[in-house]
Amino acid sequence: MTVANAPELTAVGVEENPRHQPVSPSHNRARRGFAKYIGLTPFAIYVLLFLAVPTTLAVVTGFFTDTGEFTFANVLGIFDPLILGTFFSSFWLSAVSAVIGAVVGALVCFALLGTRAEGALRTVVDSASSVLAQFGGVMLAFAFIATIGTQGFVTAVLADVFGIDIFANGVWIYQVPGLLLPYIYFQVPLMIITFMPALEGLKIQWAEANATLGGSRVTYWTRIAAPVLAPSFFGSLLLLFANAFSSYATAAALISQGSQIVPLQIRAALVSETVLGRENMAGSLALGMIVVMVVVMWGYSVLQSRTARWQR
Repeated sequence: MTVANAPELTAVGVEENPRHQPVSPSHNRARRGFAKYIGLTPFAIYVLLFLAVPTTLAVVTGFFTDTGEFTFANVLGIFDPLILGTFFSSFWLSAVSAVIGAVVGALVCFALLGTRAEGALRTVVDSASSVLAQFGGVMLAFAFIATIGTQGFVTAVLADVFGIDIFANGVWIYQVPGLLLPYIYFQVPLMIITFMPALEGLKIQWAEANATLGGSRVTYWTRIAAPVLAPSFFGSLLLLFANAFSSYATAAALISQGSQIVPLQIRAALVSETVLGRENMAGSLALGMIVVMVVVMWGYSVLQSRTARWQR
C-alpha cells in the first residue's frame, strides 16, 4: 500500500515545489546570451560618454544660433570659399601623406616578408611601429622643429657644410606643406601594422601552384598576390587618409598662426578673438568632417570584409 502510493506523493511533491521544475533550454540560452554582453558595459559607457555624446552635441550645435534659434546658416557656411579652401587643404594633405605612407610601408612589409616572424628584426620593427604610429602631437612637432626648423640641427648642417638653405623660398615648415613630413612619420608605421598581416596571409600553396603550372615570379605577384592584396592595401590607404584627416595636435603645435586645415578652423571658430559670434560654426565643420570620415570608414570596412575572405 505504501509502495503503491509513493508515485502519487512524488508527483504531488513535484507539483507543489516549483524549485524542481525543469528550466527550458531556450531560457538557459537567453540567460547565457545576456551574461555574455555584460562585459561590454564599460566599453559601451565609454563610447556613450566620450564619443556619442560629444559627437551629437558638436553636430547639433551647428544647427542653432548663439541665442538658441534653429538655423541652416552655419551648415551653409561650409560652402564659403574660405571654408572650402580648408577642406581642400585637408584633403590633399591627407591624400598625399596617405599615399606616400602606404607605398613606403608596403615596401617595408615586403622586405620583412623574408624574415622570421619570431626573429629579432621583425620583433624590433613591429615594436617600433606600434610606438611610432602613436607618436604625435607636441613631442613630434618639437622633434621636427629641433631637427629641420629654422634653427634646427639638420638645417644648420646643410647651410654651414653644403651651403644649402632649405628655407630659401620661405619657412614652409610652419605651413601646410610642412605638415607632410610629420604626417608621413607616423603614417608609415601605421601602414606596417595594418598591411603586414595581409602579406603574411599569402598561402605558400598559391606560389607552389603557380610554379607547378609554369608561372613565373612576376606572374605570381601580378595575377595572384596583387588581386588578393589589393583590398587590404586600399583599405589601409583609406585608414591612413582618415588618420591624417582627423589629426589635430601635431598641426596645432606646428601652425600657430592661421587655420589652413579643418581641425585648425574648428579651433579658430571656438577660441578666436577676431571671429566672435560664430562659435556654432565649429559644429558645422565637425559635421562636415564626420560625413567625410563616415564615407571613408565605410569604404574601409567594405575592403576589409573582402580581405577577410582570403585570410580565413
